Amino acid sequence: MPFTPFHFGPGAAVHAVAPRHVSFLAFCAANVLIDVETLYFLVTHQYPWHRFFHTFIGASLVAAATVLLFLAARRAAPALKLPNLFAWQELSALSVALGAALGVYSHVVLDSMMHADVRPFAPFSAASPLFHVVPLGFLHGLCVALGVGGLALLGLRSVLRSSRRPVGR
Repeated sequence: MPFTPFHFGPGAAVHAVAPRHVSFLAFCAANVLIDVETLYFLVTHQYPWHRFFHTFIGASLVAAATVLLFLAARRAAPALKLPNLFAWQELSALSVALGAALGVYSHVVLDSMMHADVRPFAPFSAASPLFHVVPLGFLHGLCVALGVGGLALLGLRSVLRSSRRPVGR
């Protein structure tokens, strides 16, 4: 994806389907962490831009790092008086792990479809079997549609939840 936020669309959809089981924050954080590698190589003009973290092995390490960072931040939150935006401190380790794993693996798959320099199975294979398996316009449209659909489902749930509350509460 040319911009990491495109990756958030599938995450919004997965989170909307299983909001208690998949952390959208972890999904997004893992996607951003993966693309730090790409940003570094782009800024320093070193091709290929997608390297170790865009392999399934590297992505697995990013998922693990995301979970460890989350757990460390949650432990330090009271002492550092970190704000609990989006109730991140109440997320279970399992929902964070699922969000991070789904985030990194979907990232590798999506980027494998778009970028010629992604080698998802390295170091075992230099093949890129998903490259151009679908047209880029379709891929971008799918990510946007999943994001819009996910947000719509979350919004609908919120409206339905608020309409069930008694008046005055």
